[in-house]
Amino acid sequence: MRKIKGSKIDMQMVVDSLRKEGKIYKKMLEVTPRELGVRNKIKIYKATDVSGYFWAIFAVSQKSRILMKDVHKFEEIYAKLTLYCAHNFKYKLIFIDAPLCSKAQNAFKEAGWKIQ
Repeated sequence: MRKIKGSKIDMQMVVDSLRKEGKIYKKMLEVTPRELGVRNKIKIYKATDVSGYFWAIFAVSQKSRILMKDVHKFEEIYAKLTLYCAHNFKYKLIFIDAPLCSKAQNAFKEAGWKIQ
């Protein structure tokens, strides 16, 4: 797991980080938490890669540790995103700039999330 330096995560940092790993997207749009009715401070992106697959990309930057309750919270936000966009996503990716509990990390992986 690699942390992104800086306190704020923006779209350019996400794109640059993914480009280093060879992932290129032809379309990437930000969905504000307000559109989903969520009050969390989180960046949400929906992206389409060159193969035509849809990606849900979350970027979280906080000082406190991410725990199991946060995993459930992100799953709920993901469910709202699928309803809002009216389609399911092939991949779920989360950028975390915070300490991560080992149980939460395992729960993310079991739920199908890729952690950056």
